[in-house]
Amino acid sequence: MNINWRAIGAGIVAAIVLGLVSGAVVPFTDLSLPVVGGTLAAVIAGAVAGYVNGSDMSSGAVHGGLATTIGLVVVGLFLTTFGILFGGLFGVGLGVLLVGLVVIAAIPGAFGGVVGAWLQGRTAEPEMTARPQA
Repeated sequence: MNINWRAIGAGIVAAIVLGLVSGAVVPFTDLSLPVVGGTLAAVIAGAVAGYVNGSDMSSGAVHGGLATTIGLVVVGLFLTTFGILFGGLFGVGLGVLLVGLVVIAAIPGAFGGVVGAWLQGRTAEPEMTARPQA
């Protein structure tokens, strides 16, 4: 399987943007259940990567999982750095939590990649598989 880095790059950008604003996009999830915003961001970022890749669903799952994982690492390092600078020991705990979240976030990212590949397949023009009847 060839890795489409353009698709992964699009998913990473989506993961970074949505990961940084996920608490603001989904109301009240940053206070009550912060996982909802992160999971929603992972599914959307995976769907972007799967849609841009556009081949089959298994490839979409791989690309969605990769894009979400890499994007989460970037967002997590950014937030952990600011947590350490402004929160002290709390930022270190956030960094430890990040390792577990990277593994868990690949699952909704892969699901989003499957959905994105499926959507890309539905919007593509159908191929002629047989000769027309005369």
